[in-house]
Amino acid sequence: MGAGADYQCKGGGREVRGRVLTMNEFSSAIVAALSMILTLDEHLVEIVLLSLQVSLGAVTIASVIALPLGALIALQNFPGRRGVVILLNALMGLPPVVVGLVVYLLLSRAGPLGPMGLLFTPAAMIIAQSIIVLPIIAALSRQTIADLHEEYDEHLRSLGCTPMQSVATLLWDGRFRLLTAIMAGFGRAIAEVGAVIIVGGNIQHATRVMTTTIALETSKGNLALALGLGLILVTLALGVNATALVISDAARRRYG
Repeated sequence: MGAGADYQCKGGGREVRGRVLTMNEFSSAIVAALSMILTLDEHLVEIVLLSLQVSLGAVTIASVIALPLGALIALQNFPGRRGVVILLNALMGLPPVVVGLVVYLLLSRAGPLGPMGLLFTPAAMIIAQSIIVLPIIAALSRQTIADLHEEYDEHLRSLGCTPMQSVATLLWDGRFRLLTAIMAGFGRAIAEVGAVIIVGGNIQHATRVMTTTIALETSKGNLALALGLGLILVTLALGVNATALVISDAARRRYG
């Protein structure tokens, strides 16, 4: 098979056609991708900004619910607590397409939330990502707060803190450690594909984000845009993790 040649294969009664890229074509795609990034291509910037808007919105909503929820589960003893912890940990691996399907059914015209007209909008994507991210942040924050509670339990008891006061105190004291949980949620949200395609529809100039665009443009053979967005996505992931590490290290040095 020559470089750059078309190919076809048969399997299971189905014929699959494709094309092998030459090194020159691959190099050209990388150069074009870098050019789009450096020149701040309008289409690329639009997609990146929408991706950040959706993912940051989802993480913010999920964090507001998940952080106190995780803290309460860590501090309170109640019947079935162990089962709740197991369920919360299991939901960290919740299949995104299932979440997308459920949200789609809720927001569809025949669904209970259909009259709100949220389907195929960024709001629908934020809802889906929030559901996916929430158990991740809640489970990680539960473990963090449980560890902190072992350190501060006697001190909190001596001060006569109520359960809610203990939750607030531990959330504040562990804010830098909890940042890791929030960053993990953001990383999960920004990389999401399945759920956002289902509820967003991947509509150009409306609901097309980085991951869905990469999938679409790769299938169309537009590798320049796909590679450009891929580079930005990887850079964001590295930047988020590096920021979380720097903040955690700085807090550890400052507070011990």
